[in-house]
Amino acid sequence: MLKAITKILAVLLTVVALQGCFNPSSLSNKELNWVGTWSTAPQLVEPHNMPPEPGLSSNTLRQIVRVSIGGDIVRLHFSNIFGTSPVEIKTAAIAKSTNKGLIEIESQEVLKFNNKNDAVIAPGEELFSDPIKFDLQPGSLLAITIHFGNTSHDITGHPGSRTTSYILSGNQMSSHDFASSIETDHWYIINGIEVNAQEHSSAIAVLGNSITDGRGSGTNKQNRWTDILSERLLQDEETKNIGVLNMGIGGNCVLRGGLGPTGVDRFDRDILSRNGVRWVIILEGINDIGAIEKAEDAEKTSHELIAAYKEMIAKAHEQGLFVYGATILPFAKSFYDNDFRQAARDIVNDWIRNSGYFDGVIDFDRIMRNPEDTVVIQTDLHDGDFLHPNELGYKTMGEYIDLNLFK
Repeated sequence: MLKAITKILAVLLTVVALQGCFNPSSLSNKELNWVGTWSTAPQLVEPHNMPPEPGLSSNTLRQIVRVSIGGDIVRLHFSNIFGTSPVEIKTAAIAKSTNKGLIEIESQEVLKFNNKNDAVIAPGEELFSDPIKFDLQPGSLLAITIHFGNTSHDITGHPGSRTTSYILSGNQMSSHDFASSIETDHWYIINGIEVNAQEHSSAIAVLGNSITDGRGSGTNKQNRWTDILSERLLQDEETKNIGVLNMGIGGNCVLRGGLGPTGVDRFDRDILSRNGVRWVIILEGINDIGAIEKAEDAEKTSHELIAAYKEMIAKAHEQGLFVYGATILPFAKSFYDNDFRQAARDIVNDWIRNSGYFDGVIDFDRIMRNPEDTVVIQTDLHDGDFLHPNELGYKTMGEYIDLNLFK
């Protein structure tokens, strides 16, 4: 009996020791079920959106994001895809964000890159950190703090963060409070966060423009329509393991022109390459229609947009993904308004609703338009320009989506 008890105790002690020595970075990607919990669409940062002085090189940047699903093993995705010279990360860490630039310092965990504290991201390249144990709660705010070495003159980032970032001179990795920092409402270098998720977890990736990026939402309020959708998914027992990845870019076009890479050009990288994606929502096209200069080009542009949608749907279906089309919002009385652009929107929306190409339709036009003048957005739902929703508008959009689409 004594020998048996001794043997059992030895086994238990071994298990405890192994758990204490658990090293997530020793696991291969094949052993982990990576699902995106947060992401942002990368673009070349325009001159007027560059980091303010003292800049990034040799300094410390703290950025705040709100994740969707949680997990206990995470990794971060960094991008220098538009850079023309290397970006040096001296140290990077994650921590629970409390208020503005403050963190729970005891929660801070230093990231590793190939088991090292530092890393270099070559021009045109991306980088994942090693997996790390971290108690990432669903819907929580996460602070990402980076001490840079040299950085590229051409910076990859996301100007439309609607979230404040904080810059301090020198190495400030041990600082929990960035109260004396220089503030800027942009993200730089960070591209995504993934968690080792439960077996049936998955994500929704959204391709969009400023209406998805959240122009008109509240800075630091995290109340874009995708945020509202994520909150609802987390509250539902059947959908609480679904992440939401907002890949909107303000001023973006599907076909040509606009800000950032076009929708068709970035679809593979920004949507199809994201881990764990099961559903795709496409809400793009209003800037293409708004750029039509001649009446005779309206029908042509409409059919080009439809062809682009078909191409993206086919690519997603090849990967077994469901694709939902969102109708283009009303824009009468905005700076895009004229008769032939309205006609183009009608053609595109009719196709989205009735063609049968999409696996489902999210009819934002129907919920946002004025019932007494259906080409105009409701007065209390726009940000003053009759084009972009306001905070109530985004709440209306996020609450309108049928969660059964994801069950």
